[in-house]
Formats: sequence, structure tokens, C-alpha cells
Amino acid sequence: MFENIKIIKKFDPAAKSYLEIILCYPGLHALWFHKIAHALYLCKLPILPRLLNYISRFITGIDIHPGARISKGVFIDHGSGVVIGETAIIGSGSLIFQGVTLGGTGKESGKRHPTIGKNVVIGAGAKVLGNIIIEDHVRVGAGSVVMRNVPAGSTVVGIPGKVVKAGDSSDSAEQMLDHNQMPDPIAKVFSVLLEKVETQQQLINKLFEKQSLLEKGTEPPKTKEDEDFLQEFIHGDGI
Repeated sequence: MFENIKIIKKFDPAAKSYLEIILCYPGLHALWFHKIAHALYLCKLPILPRLLNYISRFITGIDIHPGARISKGVFIDHGSGVVIGETAIIGSGSLIFQGVTLGGTGKESGKRHPTIGKNVVIGAGAKVLGNIIIEDHVRVGAGSVVMRNVPAGSTVVGIPGKVVKAGDSSDSAEQMLDHNQMPDPIAKVFSVLLEKVETQQQLINKLFEKQSLLEKGTEPPKTKEDEDFLQEFIHGDGI
């Protein structure tokens, strides 16, 4: 209980007091409901754990299956629309935003939901699906769909999710909340393509200029590249 309260105070600048956190944070209330429901689930009691889960979802808007294993110090921010499946595992210090789904990919039995490591950030609306492992210190960008294992310290964005940054193990509050620093791989690709198109256009323009001069019977001016080639040929490169 106290670990969850402390993690909220650490990560949420809107939290003004501990009393406000205890009374007004649905993510915290959902985790408290889940602790009770999970204990009943481990005792193999029928219906009662799911009924408590249903009541919790009605009150908080967060759906956590009683079978999910959630470590201490997890923060579900805002929380509306969060769905956590039966065999999901979430490590301590992780930060989950609204609209996140930790779900399965089919009707297979056994372990079918994700395992989330420590100090993982999952952005709003992200979907992490299947029996995969998201290792420690990973950041999942908002709206991403992740269906493959992600190594520690990576940043994942896109549909399907792709690793765009690796090797960052920082778990500071500033780093975990600094979502505007997410890389944009699509913008990078377009930048590279635009640069190549501009280079090709310059070469085409030069060819048209030379062709135009030849058609007019005028010798095109020699460029520095032409002179360098001629000098190399004269000094033996052409032999």
C-alpha cells in the first residue's frame, strides 16, 4: 500500500498531498481491490474474486484480472480503460498510462499475457500482446502495439512496435516522464529519402544542362571533377 502511494508522489506532479492520493486516485484503488481479489484467487475461491474485479472495474474503470501478478510500487496513472490479463506479470516501479492493454493473442491456455520488467513505462493507448517479455527499463511509446520480446533499456514505438533506441537504463522520474523525447523513426526515414531525392535532382539538372549545350553545338564547361579525372589519366591512371 505505502509503496504504491510513494510511487504516485514521485511520478505525478499533480499529487499535492498523500491524503489526496489516497482519496482521489483510481489507479491506487484498483490495485488495492486487486490485492484482495488476487489473494482470493490464490485460495481458489469461485466467483468471488471475479465479482470483486467487476466491482473494481465499475468504480475505477480499470480491469485487472484477479490472476495477474503485480509487484509493489506500480503506478497506474489516470487508469481509464486499462486492461490487464490473467497471466500478466508486472515488475516494481513500472508506470502504466490510460488505455493500456496487457492482453493475449488467442485462446491458448497457460501463460498467454506479457511479463513486464522493473521500471517500465507504457504510454497511453499502447497494446502489449501475447506471452512476451518486456525487460527492465523499457519505454513503450503511446499508441504502440508490441508483440515481440523487448530487450532491457530499449525504447519501442510504432505499429507493430520496433526498437528505435537501445541501452538506456535510466529510471529517474524525469527520464521516465519525458515522453516528448521519443524518437520518430518515420520522420528520420523521410528525411533520408528527401536528401537522396534532392541529390538525384541536382545530378539530373546537370545532365540536362550538358545535353542542352551539346545540342546547341557548344562545348560544356569542364568541371573540377573533369579536370581531376583528366590529370589522373595523364599521370598514368588510364594506362
